[in-house]
Amino acid sequence: MLIKTQRKQEQELLFRIVFLLLFSFALVYLSIGVEAGIAIFLYPLGLSLSFYLVHWVWEITKYKGDQLLFSLAACLISIGLVMVYRLKPELLDDQLLWIVLGLMVLLLATIFFRNYHKLEEYKYFSAFLGLLLLVVTVIGGVQIGGAKAWIDLGFVRFEPAEIVKILVVVFLAGFLREKRELLSLPTWKIGNYLLPHPRHFGPLLLMWGLSLILLVFQKDLGMALLIFGIFLAMLYVATSRFSYILVGIILFLFNAWLAYLLFSHVRVRVDTWINPWLYLHGKGYQITQALFSLGAGGIFGTGLGLGHPEFIPAVHTDFIFAAIGEELGLIGASFVLLLYLLLIYRSFRIALQAQDEFGLLLAAGLSTVLAWQTFVIISGVIKLIPLTGITLPFISYGGSSLMANFIILALLLNISDKNGRAREVNER
Repeated sequence: MLIKTQRKQEQELLFRIVFLLLFSFALVYLSIGVEAGIAIFLYPLGLSLSFYLVHWVWEITKYKGDQLLFSLAACLISIGLVMVYRLKPELLDDQLLWIVLGLMVLLLATIFFRNYHKLEEYKYFSAFLGLLLLVVTVIGGVQIGGAKAWIDLGFVRFEPAEIVKILVVVFLAGFLREKRELLSLPTWKIGNYLLPHPRHFGPLLLMWGLSLILLVFQKDLGMALLIFGIFLAMLYVATSRFSYILVGIILFLFNAWLAYLLFSHVRVRVDTWINPWLYLHGKGYQITQALFSLGAGGIFGTGLGLGHPEFIPAVHTDFIFAAIGEELGLIGASFVLLLYLLLIYRSFRIALQAQDEFGLLLAAGLSTVLAWQTFVIISGVIKLIPLTGITLPFISYGGSSLMANFIILALLLNISDKNGRAREVNER
């Protein structure tokens, strides 16, 4: 039952999401069944209660964060939990636990850390911490799926690069806000050309170069590609100089060629991208099975629990979009894409409405993370680009990715909260 609220749009959308969540769990339960029986519905009910708890606290505290942004994230999270139940029921406990912990982090951040400007004071510390995490991963990390990108503490295993991408955005937002005019205006003459002076690029290039080198040593080239995209996007937002994009593209193509020559792991990815059918029973097995799944889904899909996405290795992480395409069809996959497009649109809208330069750059960088990561993983699954081994935001199984996405969501909502309060003041 809906009650009167200042966050009416969010409440109405959450009501529909809860219905979708319960209905989807019922479909999977009827198609595959589980030993837990009817108790399995405690999972969607617990998640629904967690969503409403966040909503009610925001209602009480008069929070002005974007109502549609949280609702879109909640819908994606619900789809992810349903797909984990469908694909790996034994991981359902872990996934729900990480989601609830993430919602707690989101709630605490939006209550006690609304002043996101404090982050600007720690921009250089963020850069140092990010590089330190990467160094620790190179030295003491464990290799999974071809990439040495994980730290195993025994009781928990996490991927530091998921936090590093946020630290990179914080550093860039603070540094570029301080140096944007110096990076935009040409003051250094070379022949007949005027360019920004190279000394202003020092910390920027150092952070960028070291992070990419360390990620190459980890062989986590998907995350390297993500961080590379973040640098280019934020540099363009700060300076409006398209020449930086052109130089970046040239550097990317050169680095990609170099990585292909140096790393067999990259050559395997490229070879299976160009023609996976030559390696149908070998290194191309994963991508070909994903393509078979997408083809089997057709327009309407086989139905939840009625397909065979289990033939795809790592289907609950890197290839979860292929499972969605098989069992929900082109219509279901398009619906998921539409959710991401709306989520990314609302995120960039927050950036455009930001009341200060740091908020604009921070929101633009975080929006780029969501947009670029979604594009890279889905493009890899449908064979538009080579596979990169990163997760689909809010949907794929994995605690590190979920926690990072919740932190991104919290920061975007806090920027939106300030935007909303500024609009209220102007309207009075």
